[in-house]
Amino acid sequence: MSTPIANFRVSGPSHLTTVDWENTHHRRVIAASLVEGAYLIELDRQENRLGLHAEAPPYWEFFHFSLNHVLIDSVDHSIFGAIYEYRYASHANPHNPPKYVVALRGTLTNQDTRSRDLQLDFRCIFNRIHESSRVREATRTIQNLVSVAGPGSVWIAGHSLGSAIGLLAGKNMAKMGFPIETYLFNPPFISAPIEGVKEERVRNGIRIAGSVMKAGLNAVVKCRHNHHGETEQQDRDLFSVIATWFPNLFVNPADHICSGYIGYFEHRKTMKEIGASRIGKLATKSSVGSILSGALGKDSEPYDLLPSAIVNVNLTPATDFRCAHGVEQWWNPHFHYRSLTYQFSPTKPKSMAFPEK
Repeated sequence: MSTPIANFRVSGPSHLTTVDWENTHHRRVIAASLVEGAYLIELDRQENRLGLHAEAPPYWEFFHFSLNHVLIDSVDHSIFGAIYEYRYASHANPHNPPKYVVALRGTLTNQDTRSRDLQLDFRCIFNRIHESSRVREATRTIQNLVSVAGPGSVWIAGHSLGSAIGLLAGKNMAKMGFPIETYLFNPPFISAPIEGVKEERVRNGIRIAGSVMKAGLNAVVKCRHNHHGETEQQDRDLFSVIATWFPNLFVNPADHICSGYIGYFEHRKTMKEIGASRIGKLATKSSVGSILSGALGKDSEPYDLLPSAIVNVNLTPATDFRCAHGVEQWWNPHFHYRSLTYQFSPTKPKSMAFPEK
């Protein structure tokens, strides 16, 4: 959930007056600003703010983007995303601005959007978000943009619920061989909130026990799948294809919605290091909710499955949950963070640590 910051000049990233597109911090700030714009487009619509009274435009116009079109939910007709187009010439180069950015908002608790957004939040919890029309529409839109501009000229950005949708859309593109540059702010990770347990040994014990349970449950589900022609080799092949995609995850330890990603990748590395490769592999590919849904005959790939990622952890203490979950924290020029790149390998996982800033 998010409480959008309406006034760009007061609370937005107006400090970034000169953009260096090779600077990863600048790219992060701009992606977060465009997501905030997606929130405000919907709120402008709800409150009938038009023209000079609209609060959303500065969040993209300040960085020389224009609004190409919006994504509309077919159920409640709310705007859940925006497609921005860079105003100047842009080429498919990792250090150039994107031609298009697909930005996806998260949950809004206003009356017009509360029911539908919370319904989709529950779909995330039960690993059914892939069935939503928002995921289908976002994926279709990204595919069309890639066909026009190429994968190197398209970004995906999302916050909270929008990150879950963006993750699935990006994963779908990766499966087709098009890894898209992706920025996922406070992405939901569905697991028990064990990051709040202070004792590291207790946390590790819980994770290892959970891995054993997941491995056992997954073995049962696999037996059922194999009767339908699905093989473990196919799963490994798909996992390796997705592993070429490195989405940028931005998580806050004080945000229980996304903090599970911190332990998710560290635990996977730990399981490999202690030699429990079979259990670690099954646990990496599984979440309890997705395995149980599979055991009940409602199989689907866990939406939060990520073989590889760049995990950015905000180390600045949060005063409350709203600060820990808010998208505006990611354009704060003074916050401290840790960045870790995790790369999946069929034989040996690779983790590269970068110094704190």
